[in-house]
Amino acid sequence: MDLQERVSEFLQLKMSHMSTSDRITASRKAKNLILELNEIYKVKKDQKIMDTMKKITEVKRKVEKRLKGRITV
Repeated sequence: MDLQERVSEFLQLKMSHMSTSDRITASRKAKNLILELNEIYKVKKDQKIMDTMKKITEVKRKVEKRLKGRITV
């Protein structure tokens, strides 16, 4: 499976009703995708790659926010 297919598959994942282990897996997968895209971006400097990394980062932040939970004061 090439990188584009993995990115599109990740962005189409349903983020609702995920278990904790699914969230951890999604977070790790997002990190790996971002690192791979970053290596390509360093060479090509294509804005589309940067936009894709931003989308993945946005999803990753949402997943990690749910992992950490809400802090009540």
